[in-house]
Amino acid sequence: MDMSLVMAAMALQAGKLQAEVATTVLKSNLDAQKSTVETLLGTGGPSASPANLPSGVGGSLDVTA
Repeated sequence: MDMSLVMAAMALQAGKLQAEVATTVLKSNLDAQKSTVETLLGTGGPSASPANLPSGVGGSLDVTA
């Protein structure tokens, strides 16, 4: 096998690994940003509440008229 083919195959594998690492880091950053926004908006789930309200406020709102 020609050495140029071997080097090309190794370069492709290195590029694939770099792309996988970049994708993983990007997803991690996006998840962190999503969590931050949900915390600020108070929509992060049952444990998240806006900072200026005591826990339990607005949890059982009856909107039927």
